Amino acid sequence: MTRIMAAGLMVMAFFVTQGIAPARAADPYPSKVVRLVVAFPPGGATDALARIVAQKLSGRLGQQMIVENRPSPSGIGGSESVAKSAPDGHTLLFIPSLHATNVSFFPNLPYDSVKDFAPVSLIATSPYVLTMNPGVPVKSVKELIAHLKQRPGVLNVSASAIGSAQHLAAELFKRSAGVDIVLVHYKGSGAILPDLLAGRVSLAFENQAVVAPSIKNGSLVGLAVTASERSQVFPELPTMIESGVDGFVVVGWFGIVAPAQTPAEIIRRLNAEISASMQEADVRERVQTMGMRPLSGPPGDLRDLIAREIAVWGKVIREAGIKLQ
Repeated sequence: MTRIMAAGLMVMAFFVTQGIAPARAADPYPSKVVRLVVAFPPGGATDALARIVAQKLSGRLGQQMIVENRPSPSGIGGSESVAKSAPDGHTLLFIPSLHATNVSFFPNLPYDSVKDFAPVSLIATSPYVLTMNPGVPVKSVKELIAHLKQRPGVLNVSASAIGSAQHLAAELFKRSAGVDIVLVHYKGSGAILPDLLAGRVSLAFENQAVVAPSIKNGSLVGLAVTASERSQVFPELPTMIESGVDGFVVVGWFGIVAPAQTPAEIIRRLNAEISASMQEADVRERVQTMGMRPLSGPPGDLRDLIAREIAVWGKVIREAGIKLQ
């Protein structure tokens, strides 16, 4: 025993004389500020939802979580920065459904949307509303389709980022209904609403929260929701399927991912705290006020959703011949 102790002391002395610090337990996670990257400008639905989550997680993690906006076309630059970050759980990416559709629109992405990220948790889903300026003389989706067929290329429909759910909804509507309507791209919902209200653009597939006040006060008309079920925000509005557009379902979703190779124990910690946060009454109320359905679930749910969205929209984009403009 004496010889063993002496040997141990000799080893420790060697490390000290060589200036090598003895190994110690890793710092508990998180050990510094956690950055939640949003690859879009401040003020949109993605940014607003990310800030709700970050505020709540700051308290639960015992370390500040900040939202860092890194705007880039279709969110690619900001996503790439996270994919290349250290996989230590201190840099995360808040993703919208654009994360999956980018795969089909941009075949040369500087990252792999599946392999370069570790799913953490689904956050919320959001249907869209087919919204119309009241100057268009129709009262239903069926009447709108008939109107468009009689006047091909006369009306226009807005869309935000290329490849966004709003963009795909507009493209899918054109093809599913067999109508000729001009697609007009905007930088975001904030730029669309004034033109929609003024009649400079006729139609939009927009987030419920963005258009709800205008629909309720009569300055815009809601025609249908894009989910498979009616919305709690607009229970009076039919779905697109009920309105006669078979198979038309477009639902936006949001989630959090980390760089690939992030340790499983960190993913579990984050997932547990997010799940608990999304059950809190104040969080649910704020998310529902935005026209969204708060969710969570295990990382596998988000992984499966991303894979499914890539497959489904990839098929639609290829078969419909949707191209970037």
